[in-house]
Amino acid sequence: MSLENISCQKSFGGWHKRYRHRSEVLGCDMVFAVYLPPQAEQGGKLPVVYWLSGLTCTDENFMQKAGAQRMAAELGLIIVAPDTSPRGADVPGDPDGAWDFGLGAGFYLNATQEPWARHYRMHDYVVQELPALVEAHFPASDKRGISGHSMGGHGALVCALRNPGRYRSVSAFSPINNPMDCPWGQKAFSRYLGEDRSKWREWDACALIAEAGEKLPLLVDQGDRDDFLANQLKPEALQQAAKAAGHPLELRLQPGYDHSYFFIASFIEDHLQHHAHALGGS
Repeated sequence: MSLENISCQKSFGGWHKRYRHRSEVLGCDMVFAVYLPPQAEQGGKLPVVYWLSGLTCTDENFMQKAGAQRMAAELGLIIVAPDTSPRGADVPGDPDGAWDFGLGAGFYLNATQEPWARHYRMHDYVVQELPALVEAHFPASDKRGISGHSMGGHGALVCALRNPGRYRSVSAFSPINNPMDCPWGQKAFSRYLGEDRSKWREWDACALIAEAGEKLPLLVDQGDRDDFLANQLKPEALQQAAKAAGHPLELRLQPGYDHSYFFIASFIEDHLQHHAHALGGS
């Protein structure tokens, strides 16, 4: 599968690059970003952290706002940031034009309902197609970590919990922990997956954690001034589910922080160190 390089900037001795490619899984062209630390030019393969962004975002938000490159360069980590949904003239968006469904809001699941099922298969894209592409074209090993923010935090937890052995580390910022029980999740799940709520459980971290095939430690940061904390994110639900399942969870409620990238930038180094420890980075 060919890649088209659409931009390239040097950063902390490494390179931030953006690529366009044709996704067979999603049935459209996709763009992703990759940060290659300076160690990528020294031979050998490096571990990869996949970052999943939140509602309305693209591959650009994290790479431009999180300030992750300096620590990634120090630790010898490749960072890959995909888009948050399929895009293109043939890809349906929200019929009402809302921002919390459709384009920019793929929820990292595999849709089963029309007209979404053809294109909205972000789970398979993130877990299978994109890593295969990255590992074929870059000095990337199969030592993978996954992280994300908000909708992307939900995606990171679900990808790790659904795919034992696929990832060696997982973390999240302000994840949508219990999408079956919040307005964002209920809107997305009812359209992408239909009204059978038993099917929703396959994409809800709080449901998945009870039957997880491995107990990969979870690191979750949440700001206590987050406007979405009570009605959308519900970290207490994840905490209760992890306790009931005996699943290791470090949930840190950070005083004074909100839902923004100022919060992510404040703690991204902790998360990259968490991943590097598990992945065997520098």
